[in-house]
Amino acid sequence: MQLARVLEIKDQTKFEAELEELGTDKEGLGIMAPKSQYYTIKLKDVPLRAALILKQEMLAKDGEAALPRAAGSLKVEETDMILMGTKTTYKKVAKVLKLQPFGLKEIGNLIKKTLANYEDKLKSISGPGYQFDFGKKTYVMGILNVTPDSFSDGGQFDQLDIAVKHAKEMVANGADIIDIGGESTRPGSDPLPLEDELERVIPAIERLTDEIDVPISIDTYKSKVGRAALEAGAHIINDVTGFKAEPELAKVAAEYGAPVIVMHTQGMPKEMQKNPSYDDLISEILEYLQESINTALEAGLEKNKIIIDPGIGFGKTTDHNLEIMQRLGEFKSLGQPILLGTSRKSMIGNTLNLPVEERVEGTGATVSIGIANGADIVRVHDVKEMARVAKMTDAMVRR
Repeated sequence: MQLARVLEIKDQTKFEAELEELGTDKEGLGIMAPKSQYYTIKLKDVPLRAALILKQEMLAKDGEAALPRAAGSLKVEETDMILMGTKTTYKKVAKVLKLQPFGLKEIGNLIKKTLANYEDKLKSISGPGYQFDFGKKTYVMGILNVTPDSFSDGGQFDQLDIAVKHAKEMVANGADIIDIGGESTRPGSDPLPLEDELERVIPAIERLTDEIDVPISIDTYKSKVGRAALEAGAHIINDVTGFKAEPELAKVAAEYGAPVIVMHTQGMPKEMQKNPSYDDLISEILEYLQESINTALEAGLEKNKIIIDPGIGFGKTTDHNLEIMQRLGEFKSLGQPILLGTSRKSMIGNTLNLPVEERVEGTGATVSIGIANGADIVRVHDVKEMARVAKMTDAMVRR
């Protein structure tokens, strides 16, 4: 019986496997494989003359390019544009751009770098007693808030013995990392004095260093807390401001060779949910995160020790958060592992109309679709349940 189907192939390797199964010869495979994936790239702030030349070159090399009407009427000095083509198309265009004026050589290099970031295998991150091999599995970060006022579990684990017991339970249930936070960053929260934060987190880190065998991250944006935490035995810095609050924290991480997680936020917790707005949501978050990456690199940190987090719930409406979830794969354009933190957040509560304590299923949905869309680490409260969701999703997505 004759049968036709549309192949859903999301990377070149899988297409090559299809061609080999079909019996295609090696020469044909080499020609066709780079044409299997069609990439749509958005460029920001391209000089108008460069944009017009780039459009011509894309069309000449069997690609496509879209410009706004204002660019066609020559009424702007710079413009955004969208390119569409195969890897072969972009390779041909980049070769021509090397010889062109108006910054086109640099634009060609940016296109090549972005495609490489998006496609290339992530490097592993390792340290004393741990190694994260991204792509093979999703890593689960268990949340340990030693705070009296966090939005979901404030006051539950602010006693040291209880906190240690909970951390050990999370590890037993599948946590690959324990993330310790001493200052609530819930919407509307006030900043915590430095000494109070140190009093909360340092004893917990010192105890857990001896009692669990997974790495500990410190959830802080303060450089003095970061330094004290690393001295006490923490392994990773998790900064919800992406080094915007205290760039010195990047230097502390580099000094200790500690991996970092840089998150996007629009404003600090006190005011971040007061009418958050964006002209171009994903582009603005990407730009913010690229600045955070640059800060880390300039401080001396190695590129393969930087993890990015789009910051679900930090200066964003429910619609913003849902759009990030849908387009999470676009963050692979930065070439760094992606951490996703959706656990019990208002996006879930607003969608399902449920209180914090009834958001496990909603969290599971976000974890699963997040992994399918590119998340490498998920930060969660309900470790046992979400570790199972991650394992099941990995079995389907990371085959």
